[in-house]
Amino acid sequence: MTCDQLPSPALLPPGFIDLLAADAQTEANGTQALLSVFASHGYERVAPPLLEFEDTLLGGAGAALADQAFRLMDPDTRRMMALRPDITPQIARIAATRLHDAPRPLRLSYAGQAVLVGNGTAGQNERQIGQAGIELIGPDSAQADAEVVAIAAEALARVGITDLSFDLTMPLLAPSLIEQAGLPAATVTALMHALDRKDAAAVAEHGGPIADVLIRLLNAAGEADQALAALQEVDLPEKTRAFSDRLRDSTAAIRARVPGCQVTVDPVEFRGWKYHTGVCVSVYALGSSEELGRGGRYLCNDDEPACGLTLRPNAVFRVAPRRAQPQRVYLPFGTDEAVGRTLRDKGHVTVAGLAPAGSEEEEARRLACSFVSRDGTLVPVN
Repeated sequence: MTCDQLPSPALLPPGFIDLLAADAQTEANGTQALLSVFASHGYERVAPPLLEFEDTLLGGAGAALADQAFRLMDPDTRRMMALRPDITPQIARIAATRLHDAPRPLRLSYAGQAVLVGNGTAGQNERQIGQAGIELIGPDSAQADAEVVAIAAEALARVGITDLSFDLTMPLLAPSLIEQAGLPAATVTALMHALDRKDAAAVAEHGGPIADVLIRLLNAAGEADQALAALQEVDLPEKTRAFSDRLRDSTAAIRARVPGCQVTVDPVEFRGWKYHTGVCVSVYALGSSEELGRGGRYLCNDDEPACGLTLRPNAVFRVAPRRAQPQRVYLPFGTDEAVGRTLRDKGHVTVAGLAPAGSEEEEARRLACSFVSRDGTLVPVN
């Protein structure tokens, strides 16, 4: 392209897409279905803004996401602002400020868009991510962890995804063990990198006195019963054992609330869990490698315990079965308004002709209608 050539008006920045009619409608309808399940469990919807002052948005839990936020200057206040890369820290802010005195447990839901500088976890190289989720603020218990997972499972079932896998982890377990070992900073960095890559040889090289324990933790990952049994046999310091016990208790509570689901446990996984402080979970549909959502335990801006789970409609509706769309009916020019109203009341979509057409059937076909209305009778378009 030469300097005097303009780019195509259809060209978008990498990671951003136009969601066209059928997909946009599917996502809108599906997101509303998710929200209706959240509401039925007492989760009240809030809607934080897409843009906030940088020091507010990226404080508290949001500080861990600072490298993922687009920034710009507010021309009025001359203060730096940032686009949210995740909605959960905003919910934590609302809970700690505007809803500080609201009764606990506080149950909040939300749906909206988040924008990332880069995205290494959501798949599809997306940088604008739809989010729909719930946050349970106040209680710190295995039952609270299980509630958000169970509600997410019910919401996914509402849109047709019933065979699920929940992958659980405790991102502070391995760091807790490493911290108590008193290793040099450079060794800690190398060891964390080795754990992130699941490189047992590198863990053995850098792990020093805790190498054997860390390798056993690496090898424990797998189906929940097997993983937790292996984890129970590892000799852990008291502080680290508390993390292990909570992982066990939350796993049991989740399986009780969502019987029949597949549950796996990886006790040393911590990638992507930047502000989380307890049990975390990733959600997948069986047979698909695309992550449908994730969540876990964290602290609000005033250190109040909370847990939540965020579903990603972009991913959910790539996996969910397509629902039948309402039938489109062409209303020839001059059709009585009452006819169209009756058809819409019955669930049809009507497309009105704005001028006489030479062939009503051809016009209906051109406008992607399956039927033509003739005196209130639906005539199929051949």
